Amino acid sequence: MLKVAICDDELKELSQISDMLNQYKAEKNVVLKYDAFSTAVELLEAMKRHAYDVLLLDVMMPGINGLMAAREIRGFDPSVKIIFLTSSPEFAVESYAVNAHYYLLKPCTTNKLFPVLDRIFLEKNRTEETLSIHQPSGLMRLSLERLEFLEVSGKKLMFHFDDGNIKEIRGSISEFENKLLCKDNFIKVHRSFIINMEYIQTLNSRELTTFTGKTVPVSRLLHSQVKEAYMRFLFLEKGMES
Repeated sequence: MLKVAICDDELKELSQISDMLNQYKAEKNVVLKYDAFSTAVELLEAMKRHAYDVLLLDVMMPGINGLMAAREIRGFDPSVKIIFLTSSPEFAVESYAVNAHYYLLKPCTTNKLFPVLDRIFLEKNRTEETLSIHQPSGLMRLSLERLEFLEVSGKKLMFHFDDGNIKEIRGSISEFENKLLCKDNFIKVHRSFIINMEYIQTLNSRELTTFTGKTVPVSRLLHSQVKEAYMRFLFLEKGMES
């Protein structure tokens, strides 16, 4: 299913795009749900409760315009695909700063919109798994494929990614143990660390290192269990399980 949000201050545009999405659903026989908003404030408020796959976002709106909204959205949702809608190409360069997926010039037509949705559906079919986290600012989605390890320090959780980025939130590691440890590639190596075994380069009795050069402590009590799980993971990964 594809979840779409449309945001445009012109009600005629909202109605036309809604009709196009209904037409796309019927012609392509796909599951697509959408919500329509006439202001960026309404959209941002909704995104505190709901996650969307795609935003069809008008650039020129009174008050908080599309670019301002997109910058705020990127603070809590790096994954949503933002498609800007505008009658002027002058904002195209600025749209790249918020990692816009596409830039459609108005009037939006089926010939312009449908190919973009086709590509998004193709990508979604092979999309990486994500972890959804509710935050006061909105719903944050984190890539599990790119997550190296989760670290806890006091009441602060730090999600370390393979590109060096770290996402910090307040919480306890117990909140995410079930969500991560049910995956074959994640294991708890220390009371404060859950590691993605895809990223383990070396492992000894006291610590492990990742392929990006980070060091993670390994609990003495958990070492045997971690070593066994990692060896089993390597066999399975290489198709060597008998």
